[in-house]
Amino acid sequence: MSQTIPEIMWYIFITAIGAGFILLFLRFLLGPTTSDRVVAVDGLTTVTTPTLVLLSLFFGRGLYLDVALVYAILAYITVLAIARYFEGGL
Repeated sequence: MSQTIPEIMWYIFITAIGAGFILLFLRFLLGPTTSDRVVAVDGLTTVTTPTLVLLSLFFGRGLYLDVALVYAILAYITVLAIARYFEGGL
């Protein structure tokens, strides 16, 4: 465990991110429209980014921060492309 963040905070972080991931995944599976599913995928990518940042803190490796940044940018561009496709503009 990291020396700078108390152990209880790690449990709170993992619980919050896990709950968000489960709720968004359920929205993806149960979403009645395609727009709901696209929003759920956007939310899942948003939840994955802080997960990568927490992994960077936990393991003490700065490389994961770079991966999180690139992942967030690519996820944003991908969601924009999907939204434009469903809107009929692509």
